[in-house]
Amino acid sequence: MQLSQIPNIKHTEANNFFLLAGPCAIEGEDMAMRIAEKVLEITNTLEIPYIFKGSFKKANRSRIDSFTGIGDEKALKILRKVSETFKIPTVTDIHQASDAAMAAAYVDVLQIPAFLVRQTDLSGCRSKNRKSGEP
Repeated sequence: MQLSQIPNIKHTEANNFFLLAGPCAIEGEDMAMRIAEKVLEITNTLEIPYIFKGSFKKANRSRIDSFTGIGDEKALKILRKVSETFKIPTVTDIHQASDAAMAAAYVDVLQIPAFLVRQTDLSGCRSKNRKSGEP
């Protein structure tokens, strides 16, 4: 996919790197909005294409009692509000195949965390159309 094909992405003509940035996890609307506003101000000044990143759910915690999120739909609605308010694309990571359709209804880009691929249900996904013996 070409960067310019992502909805609402700005400064693609600047021939600059692009930035995915935001909070590790969406913990609340106020925090997400303040981060997006500040980073957008910087990226607009420097003409850097920017995609707001925030995890709607943290499924990769090592402790069972660690923070995993504020609720899937609540966090995804905040990501949508960031996108609509600032006219910028958003990305979130997914950890299970069932997360894909749900998250795609709210954000522009889905990310599968590279380090976590081996730790998620997604790592075992295989296309039913592949011939046996193919990776």
